Amino acid sequence: MLLISIHTLLRGALMVGGVSVVLAFSPLPVAAQERMPMRIAVEGAFPPFNYLDANNKLQGFDIDIANALCETGKFECQFIIEKWDDMIPDLIAEKYDAIISSMSMSLERRQKVAFTEKYYNSPSVFIARKDSPITDVSPAALNGKKLGVTSSTAQESYANHFYPDMKKTVFRSSPELYKGLSDGRVDIILEDKLAIYDWIANTKAGTCCAFKGPDLVDVTFFGEGAGIAVRLDDKERLARLNEALKTIKEDGTYDMINAKYFPFSIQ
Repeated sequence: MLLISIHTLLRGALMVGGVSVVLAFSPLPVAAQERMPMRIAVEGAFPPFNYLDANNKLQGFDIDIANALCETGKFECQFIIEKWDDMIPDLIAEKYDAIISSMSMSLERRQKVAFTEKYYNSPSVFIARKDSPITDVSPAALNGKKLGVTSSTAQESYANHFYPDMKKTVFRSSPELYKGLSDGRVDIILEDKLAIYDWIANTKAGTCCAFKGPDLVDVTFFGEGAGIAVRLDDKERLARLNEALKTIKEDGTYDMINAKYFPFSIQ
């Protein structure tokens, strides 16, 4: 696993003044608190939310949100780049303290970890090449088509449940999923809509493809948006993160980060 000091990454981070945080046991002004150490797991392969740039530094919406929360909540932070499949097991094993990596708050995950309030919301959607004859994305209509999904995601679980008879190719990461679609290895993919928005709207490769069918919103599989995961017994950190999240939404910091990546609100 790769450890990256937040001070190295955040020379240009957003600076927010001290605010009050209500802790689970003894409320204290944030300014009066000692900085709480926090190791943050991110995948680093999910643009525009979290990815490594040409200089091998973490960038993206998740990273900027984490930066702001670390400053506002008085956390002393480190980023740890982690494989997606290992994130929840290694959080429980105390290899890090929080996951800020666009993790949807599904019912299955809520049984294993605690989540903050949501920090963004996004439906899932099917995507196919523009020259594809696919218009209907019902299970019956897609029978015989090849479906692509990313490993250990809510989209994979959804597809396995509602499209059990489809031939599926499971990719290790979102960039590999998108390439599989553009290269024709699969006929259609199921992905988080905001995650793939940048690829479709702002990359040459993404011009091949378009959304198909309606937005998919299912609390059982996709949860109620993306949240920050912590261990079930880490109540102080959870309260502190929630208060910091509330603050950056109220003081305009969240909106500035949102506007950097999307021309519309994702709250």
